[in-house]
Amino acid sequence: MSPTSSSRRRTLAAGALAATAALVAAGVQVTTATAAPGRDSAVARAEANVARNAELFGFGAGQALRAKDVVIDADGTQHVRFDRTYRGLPVIGGDLVVHQDARGRLKDSSRAKGHDPAVRSTVPSVPAQTTAAKALAAAPGISSAKSEPRLVVWAADGTARLAWETTVSGLGKQGQPSGRVVVTDATTGEEIEQFDAEHEAAGTGRSEYTGTVTIDTTLQSNGTYALIDPVRGHTTRDARNVSASGLKAGSGTLFTDTDNIWGDGRKFSTDRATAAVDAHANTAWTYDYYKNTFGRNGIKNDGRGATVFVHVGTNWDNAQWSDSCFCMMTGDGDGTTDPEQVDLDTMGHEMTHGVTSATANLRYAGESGGLNEATSDIFGTMVEWYAHNGVDTPDYLFSDQSTPPWLRRLDKPSLDGRSADCWSKKVGQLDVHNSSGVGNHWFFLASEGSGSRTINGITYNSPTCNGSTVIGIGNQKAAAIWYRALTVYMTSTTDYKGARTATLNAAKDLYGAGSTEYNAAAAAWSAVSVS
Repeated sequence: MSPTSSSRRRTLAAGALAATAALVAAGVQVTTATAAPGRDSAVARAEANVARNAELFGFGAGQALRAKDVVIDADGTQHVRFDRTYRGLPVIGGDLVVHQDARGRLKDSSRAKGHDPAVRSTVPSVPAQTTAAKALAAAPGISSAKSEPRLVVWAADGTARLAWETTVSGLGKQGQPSGRVVVTDATTGEEIEQFDAEHEAAGTGRSEYTGTVTIDTTLQSNGTYALIDPVRGHTTRDARNVSASGLKAGSGTLFTDTDNIWGDGRKFSTDRATAAVDAHANTAWTYDYYKNTFGRNGIKNDGRGATVFVHVGTNWDNAQWSDSCFCMMTGDGDGTTDPEQVDLDTMGHEMTHGVTSATANLRYAGESGGLNEATSDIFGTMVEWYAHNGVDTPDYLFSDQSTPPWLRRLDKPSLDGRSADCWSKKVGQLDVHNSSGVGNHWFFLASEGSGSRTINGITYNSPTCNGSTVIGIGNQKAAAIWYRALTVYMTSTTDYKGARTATLNAAKDLYGAGSTEYNAAAAAWSAVSVS
């Protein structure tokens, strides 16, 4: 489920009424979210810009907008992100971003592929019960499954169709949350596509703990301490190995202690609080990275803390973010050799799925799915560099502590035998964890450059796909470019070509057109065959 901002309908500001009068008369509704001072006016101006430029935005009768996010630059430039509906139905692939100056004048736009979401009818020929049954049959291996269809306008591929978006949710073979989204044409019953509903980072879970660390806890009225972070708001709970499909933020048992000393610092510990220490501390580092680097106040930028579960399911070698629960979940490993997967970059990876969902909401399929996974790998890596923990030395090897020697690597992704170093027309057909290699490779080249080098005792050798030489600008600048591209320019259907455009726009905003940083970002994309 994609997160939606807390919102309520409000009346358009006076300045926008005149501009939208014709559209309102035609049955077009324009709605938005209540926000902090300055954001409301930015949204109102953006609504007016959409109304004045209806042809540009493909905005017509029967449509409505709902503000999802607002980014206001230091110079007052505004970037307002909208989802849209058609006759009350969500338009999948219809999201857009309005870029305007400090006075609200339209400068540019970013639009997903669903430019014209109009469909002949919003009455389905295929009943919900039929599509629900078909979706269950299309998602084998999920036990205790529930099938929940939702009527939508499906325009993610650029062609608007009335469709059933059916989420099948239940349990995987090891008790972990598992789900599949099956999209079918609501007129013909033909399957359009299907993809994973959950975001996972697969690994063996051989966790290297973060050593002796300071963690923020809460002293309760009964005199016990609880793993509730009073600074960042997240709570760490023991799922007690129950089946996870029904986990909610209040499920499980809150970790409490009488002396505020947690865990025993051992691998394969029988002290259930030991895994919780890593999970709690690494969640805090992830929060702090986003807060102190980008000014982002929590995953949804609303100050809300997530719930972190350890000991989920039985013999589950995985970690996972659930947006519907607003929870991070980790399993116990395989029960014999592999402990929980709660290391720094893995926790940062999973939490970043929540950030992506709250911003560009990159679809978890095709090239946009690869970009979604690359985003989590990139910022999971950056959380590790930010924490600079003595036990988990910063590197460009993803999940090397919990999945030794590494699960994925950014300098040459193809070394795992599955991932792509370079873009090709076939990249979108790969599993999203493997198509992410193109974005990961871009990030390493943009950060460190091409060729052989040793960093923090690890030797890397990053080739280019075009035989060029790339000079890196450092991972902080490369991450800043990617973050701005994600939060300002990318949309749900952005592909690798679109990511190049988005990151170059971001580099231009941050460092100037023709700057060293802009040129390095462009060179890194060319080096992975994205032009």
